[in-house]
Amino acid sequence: MTSTAVAIAADHAGYALKEELKAEIGALGLEVLDLGTDGPQSVDYADFGNALAQALKDGRAARGVLVCGTGIGISIAANRHRHIRAAVCTDTTAARLARQHNDANVLALGARLVGVEVAKDCLRAFLTTSFEGGRHARRIEKLN
Repeated sequence: MTSTAVAIAADHAGYALKEELKAEIGALGLEVLDLGTDGPQSVDYADFGNALAQALKDGRAARGVLVCGTGIGISIAANRHRHIRAAVCTDTTAARLARQHNDANVLALGARLVGVEVAKDCLRAFLTTSFEGGRHARRIEKLN
């Protein structure tokens, strides 16, 4: 895997959507680093949020995608890591602005809140939008 890879992880509630999103990442010409889970059996979302945070820290991926039932729990787990800026998004505007204004490096989605097509739209917006910098950079620096 390279730093251009996109890491993706989910708990049991997000497993099916994760599988759909992997194909979308590949269609954008990006490498996929699948960190699990590997089926619908009950697992703990924190384990997968932490695994994704470690993959970004290690440089195995440049950005990440997390999926659980609401996107909230798994994003809280990931955001406990200093280098992670995970944003829960339910539409493309939020996904685009999370990148432009917040330099989010992780997209969190709720499989019970957004449909597959909306999730794919959010993913495309997130992965194709750059951070604007400028006045936003000053604000991001304060998070460090």
